[in-house]
Amino acid sequence: MDLSLIIALDVVNGAASLFLLCLGLAIIFGMMKIINLAHGEFVMLGAYATVISANAGLNIWIAMLVVAPLFVGVVGLVIERCLIRFLYGRLVDSMLATWGLSLCLIGLVTTIFGNTINGVPTPLGGFQVGAYRSSWYTIFLLAMAVLMMALVYGVLRFTRFGLVARAVMLNPGMAATLGVNPAKIYMATFGIGAAITGLAGGLLAPVSGITPVMGTAFVAKCFITVVGGGAAIISGTLSAAGLFGFVNQLGAFFTTPVYGEVILFLSAILLIRLLPQGISGRFFKGTL
Repeated sequence: MDLSLIIALDVVNGAASLFLLCLGLAIIFGMMKIINLAHGEFVMLGAYATVISANAGLNIWIAMLVVAPLFVGVVGLVIERCLIRFLYGRLVDSMLATWGLSLCLIGLVTTIFGNTINGVPTPLGGFQVGAYRSSWYTIFLLAMAVLMMALVYGVLRFTRFGLVARAVMLNPGMAATLGVNPAKIYMATFGIGAAITGLAGGLLAPVSGITPVMGTAFVAKCFITVVGGGAAIISGTLSAAGLFGFVNQLGAFFTTPVYGEVILFLSAILLIRLLPQGISGRFFKGTL
């Protein structure tokens, strides 16, 4: 019973972490059709912002929840104005440009901080489950995943900005005739997606080894999760993150972490083969 509970906590933690990592990408890719191959580097920047702020004496919670999303959000706005805004509707060009951006960010961070592993202590401590021990931070990550899901859903579903953003993504020409500036909506949406990604990087900083190349470990899983989830930002990403998090954690527990990753990618290939429109395209049509 104790072991089953620990395994369940690991599975939930894996799904929650994957959802947090994918949410910003789902907004950028799902709404704007921009393939951002620098997504992993946005996660890395959020993690480094947390480490630098915490090491400078700032409270770890402020570093994770405020500094990381604000910093990466501002970086995202600058990148959108300087690069991304010229690439809308140019899928291959956006892939090449963001791949180059990824290499540039890795090189820049490596030059400044070196190739050493950084980190911050995991807050909140742990608790005992029989003979096993787990961390309260696992529960916190789950709570943050639920909070972000509710927040993004509420903004997209019940606010004027969410309505306008969805209208611009569906038909920018019609939105422009109604007095909306699509360029500003694109900029704000990309900045919000980047900020959410930075938040994910900050939240994962206490449980990850932070290096300039850490983003490469996340970007493939994030893309297959978003593609496997389908067009719906919330329901698709949540369902795919839950499925792949479950498969990955169970596979890693019964084999090794490396085989867990292999099982995850094989599951993604099978899912996309069976459901080419994604999970939401088959089961959650018309949802956010």
